[in-house]
Amino acid sequence: YSRDERKQVEEIFEVPEASDNRPKKNSLTCSKLPLALINYNLPTNNTTKMKFAAAATVAFAASANAFAPATTGNRATQLNAMKDDFAKVGAAALAGAAIFGATLPAQAITKSELNQLSYLQVKGTGLANRCSEVIGEDTITPKAGSRLVDLCIEPKAWAVEEEIGKAGKTEKKFVNSKVMTRQTYTLEGIEGSIKVDGGNIVFVEEEGIDYAPTTVQLPGGERVPFLFTVKELVAKGNGGSFKPGFQMGGDFSVPSYRTGLFLDPKGRGGTTGYDMAVALPGLQSGEEGDAELFKENNKTFDVGQGRIEMEVNKVNAEESEIGGVFVASQPGDTDMGSKVPKKILTKGIFYAKIQ
Repeated sequence: YSRDERKQVEEIFEVPEASDNRPKKNSLTCSKLPLALINYNLPTNNTTKMKFAAAATVAFAASANAFAPATTGNRATQLNAMKDDFAKVGAAALAGAAIFGATLPAQAITKSELNQLSYLQVKGTGLANRCSEVIGEDTITPKAGSRLVDLCIEPKAWAVEEEIGKAGKTEKKFVNSKVMTRQTYTLEGIEGSIKVDGGNIVFVEEEGIDYAPTTVQLPGGERVPFLFTVKELVAKGNGGSFKPGFQMGGDFSVPSYRTGLFLDPKGRGGTTGYDMAVALPGLQSGEEGDAELFKENNKTFDVGQGRIEMEVNKVNAEESEIGGVFVASQPGDTDMGSKVPKKILTKGIFYAKIQ
């Protein structure tokens, strides 16, 4: 500290003398004694030490008086005020839970209601992973040059096709699974062009957040990763207007869950890394050994194909919004060509806007 700062500290600790050699009442308040100054390196003269000791005594006495019990009337008033505050906070918390899902599942809200919320009101509530709700049963006939924008696809249930053996027979069935991915699996902001071909609406997907890496877990504990997507979707409808009961569906591409830069535990990759497992060079030098580990060594970027069927059940002509349900099937991860992909079935809701 500089000389001026030391002088200011000494002035703070200055205690006026009283007739009984004790500091006068209210001569030093806690506001003048920052806790950080207790460890302040004061000069070593005795006068300053005595001033510091007296100041500290008065400060701690004032602190003790601050926590002293108040009168009965004041305490009752304070308790009643606290009860009122807690009642207000509790009501606000319940209202927030009902609207934003703080303790309850996030409730569906309309797009206009969602747009009125700030970032902090949405953060941590789960609403960012939800598709908006549409109210109404109107009809929208797209014009030439119209686009489908803000398409949101939210899965609600997942199932994986498994071979189940029973009575000596094996059959394939879809087994319900549990999503292990956090709330980042919803597709959002997808848009594309709309055209009418033969009196039927055709939607061609062009851009947006149209893929989401997702992992589900089977009842036995096995986890199945897949890339939930609708890339390059071409969906054909069964009519020329969006109205309750309108259906459209089509095929889409499913890129590989892993990209070429991914390296497996042995350091092998598609565009980088080792060509083979370096711990087994002798086994892989022969034809038989190489054939056995060929799929593990030869990394590929597999592109599969999926299909989605969508049905509109809500239309709001005033806001140009449509909403409904969907069912999609697609292949799962192949681990860059080394595994046979499992078939994933996804069901949920969607929202979109006609522009």
